[in-house]
Amino acid sequence: MKRRVIKTADGSSTIFIEDWDENYHSKHGAIQEAYHVFLKMGLYHHLEQYNVENEIKILEIGFGTGLNALITYLEAVKNNLFIDYHGVEGYPVLASEVEQLNYIERLSAQNEKDQFNKMHETSWDEYFKLSDQFRMIKRKQFFNEIDDQNVFDLIYFDAFGARVQPELWTEEIFQRMYNALKSGGVLVTYAAKGSVRRAMIACGFSVEKLPGPPGKREMLRATK
Repeated sequence: MKRRVIKTADGSSTIFIEDWDENYHSKHGAIQEAYHVFLKMGLYHHLEQYNVENEIKILEIGFGTGLNALITYLEAVKNNLFIDYHGVEGYPVLASEVEQLNYIERLSAQNEKDQFNKMHETSWDEYFKLSDQFRMIKRKQFFNEIDDQNVFDLIYFDAFGARVQPELWTEEIFQRMYNALKSGGVLVTYAAKGSVRRAMIACGFSVEKLPGPPGKREMLRATK
C-alpha cells in the first residue's frame, strides 16, 4: 500500500496510508496524542497507583514509528524509572520512512538521536539496552500470536483503527491482552467505540471512559 510521511497539527510527523485513509498517529497531533493516551493515562496512572520500586514491564501493540517507545524512554531517563519494553509489530516501517520522522527535533531530544536510531536499527526479537534503566525488545509477530501470561504491568494498545482492521479489536485479541497482564495491570488505547468497550468487558476487564487527546472526545482504559 502507498504510504507517505506527513505532518500532523502539532508539527510532529506520522505515516499516512493512502489506500486506507489512515494515519499511524492522530492527524490532530502525533506527539500530543502519544503523551495523553499512553503516558498521562497509562504510565503516569500506573506510577500513581503503585509504589513502583521494580522494573515496569510494558507491552506495545503496534510499535510502528517508535514514537511511543521514544517518549517512554525519555520519561524513564527523566524520572529514573526502570522499564522493560516489548514492542510488537507485524509490518515494520521502512528505514527511509524513519529518516523522515521529526520526533527528535520536536521533542528537543537531540542528545537521544542515537538511541532512537538504535530502536529501529537493532535486530528484531533480541533484547538490547538503551540505558541502564531501559531495555527493550522488538517482537516481529502478529497480535493474534501473543501468548504471554501474567507478565506485563501496562499495555499500550496502538493498533490501526477498527474501521480499517476490525479483526484487531475483537474479544479474541483482548483476551490475549488480558492474559498478558498481571493482576491490576492496565491497558490504554485511543479508541472509545462501544464495540471495543464491550469486547474488553467480555474478557473480564473493568473499563473506564476517559477524556481523549486533542481531536477526540473519549478514550478507554481497561484494568485487569
